[in-house]
Amino acid sequence: MTDTLVRTLLNEQHPDLAERPLSWAGTGWDNALWRLGDDLAARLPVRAAAAPLVAHEQQWLPVLAPGLPVDVPVPVRVGTASSTYPWAWSVVPWFDAVAAHHTPVAERSAWAAHLAEVFLALHRPAPGNAPVNPVRGIPVPRDRLAERLATLDVPDSDRILERFRDLADAPAWDGAALWLHGDPHPANLLVQGGALRAVIDFGDLTSGDPASDLATAWLTFDSDGREAFRQGLRYDDATWRRARAWALHLAVMFLLHPDEHPGLVPIGLHGLSQALSD
Repeated sequence: MTDTLVRTLLNEQHPDLAERPLSWAGTGWDNALWRLGDDLAARLPVRAAAAPLVAHEQQWLPVLAPGLPVDVPVPVRVGTASSTYPWAWSVVPWFDAVAAHHTPVAERSAWAAHLAEVFLALHRPAPGNAPVNPVRGIPVPRDRLAERLATLDVPDSDRILERFRDLADAPAWDGAALWLHGDPHPANLLVQGGALRAVIDFGDLTSGDPASDLATAWLTFDSDGREAFRQGLRYDDATWRRARAWALHLAVMFLLHPDEHPGLVPIGLHGLSQALSD
């Protein structure tokens, strides 16, 4: 994907934006981001599996955003599939902020309660036509953790596996299927001036058990921040146990692709340390 492609798409579908300065801002698991002038960004899927996720954001973020106490990237323009590019894409706000995983862990405690407020607002019963996500909002996957740990040079792998199995045995969620962000790790939390500025990347938006969202308590915070985060929410001990199992599962996932996604490795190592320490 090149700036020429992005410029061509803008000329074809949103020509009034096509002459804005354009610069690549990063590529994640699913999308490439191009800054578009001072206040916008073009967000384009890099693989077919990500295309429906962009469509979910386009459909549901305008519905959910007004009830959330934080900025989220509600699309301001919608791009459609064409002969030039095969998938839907979006123009979204550009937030002048830094991803939380680039900030010291201890400083994140200052906005832990604010993030709890975001989840308190988001985690409401979802409608039956909420997006389906086969890897979030479900019982924590149990079948491949041992295999993945065996491929990694991680201390205490036996302890990780034992702790995970114990936590994953917590009673299952028996409440309504709640709206979930799906992927609220610290790379998707933006900070400005020591405060939570925005929550981004709602591509994994879905409904179900909130435990997968709550795993961020260990992926993002230290013990002080985690306590402030937990105090702002009203979940029982079983939910928090499942959430910590999710933290171990996701932390291991973040370690699997160090060359392709090196920024996720420190998040994974931190998550393992925190989930084992409690």
